[in-house]
Amino acid sequence: MAKNGAIAQPGKREDSASSNNLSNGSTSPNAAPLRLGKDCDYDRELRRLQIELVKLQEWIRHEGLRVVALFEGRDAAGKGGAIQRIIETLNPRVCRVVALGTPTEREKTQWYFQRYVAHLPAAGEMVLFDRSWYNRAGVERVMGFCTESQYQEFMQSCPEFERMLVRSGTLLIKYWFSVSDEEQERRFQGRMKDATKRWKLSPMDLESRRHWADYSRAKDEMFALTDTKQAPWFVVNAENKKSARLNVIRHLLSKVPYRDLTPEPLALPPLVKTKYVRPPIHEQNFIPEIYQR
Repeated sequence: MAKNGAIAQPGKREDSASSNNLSNGSTSPNAAPLRLGKDCDYDRELRRLQIELVKLQEWIRHEGLRVVALFEGRDAAGKGGAIQRIIETLNPRVCRVVALGTPTEREKTQWYFQRYVAHLPAAGEMVLFDRSWYNRAGVERVMGFCTESQYQEFMQSCPEFERMLVRSGTLLIKYWFSVSDEEQERRFQGRMKDATKRWKLSPMDLESRRHWADYSRAKDEMFALTDTKQAPWFVVNAENKKSARLNVIRHLLSKVPYRDLTPEPLALPPLVKTKYVRPPIHEQNFIPEIYQR
C-alpha cells in the first residue's frame, strides 16, 4: 500500500523484494517477475502479504465495505489452497468462505441465485466463494444437471445479476484458475496417493476427465457473455501453486484501496489475582497426555 493509500497495481512490483510492506515507492510496468527461490522467498513473501490482508480486513470492517471474491477453475487448479492462505490470518467474523454443496430438493425449486444471495456479505464483511453461481455454466451445463432453457436463462441473467451487485455497492472480483491438463493429471495422481487428499477426488471429478474439451468449451462460452466491464474475469496462471497464491493475494490487495489502520501498541496491564480458592484440580476431566515434551 502506498503512503497516499493507493495499492500496487496488477502487473507491477516493488523495486525491492525484501520490503516489509507494499508502500516502498516507485514501480515499473515492465519489471521482470520475481522468481521464487531466487528473487523472492515464498514463506517470507506470503507472510508479508498476509500482514497486508489483515490491514485490508480492518479497512473493510472500518469502512463497512462489502467484498465478494469468486474462485472458479478446473478441478485441482489450486483454488482451495489459495483461499486457505488468504483466510489463514484473518478474522472469520469479517472474512468467511462459502462452499455450497449439492442443492436440496427445495433449493432446486428456488430462483437460481437465491441460495447464493443468502451468503452475500453485509457491511464490513468479505466473502470468498469456493465455486459459485457459475456452477450452472460449468458442471451443470457439461454434466446435464440443468436443462438447456435453464442454462440459457442463467447466461442472460448472470451479467445483470452481477451488475445489480456492483450498483448496490458490492465489490465483485472474479478469479479463474487456469491449469494445463498435464499439471492437472499430475495433481490428480498425487491426490490418489495421498490419504490426506484423497477426499478431494469426488466421483464427479473422475467423471469430468471424460469431458475435458466440454469444460473448455463451456468456460469459453461463459467468458464470452460474463466477462463484462462491470464484473470482469481475472485469470490466474495456476501452473505453479505457490506463485498463483502470491499473485492472487497481491491482486486482491490491489483491487480494494485501503489504509493501514493498525492500532498503536497496547500496554499489557498487570494480572490482578484476588484471593480465591479454586476447586480441586482433580475434579476436572483432562484429556490423556499421549504426547508430552
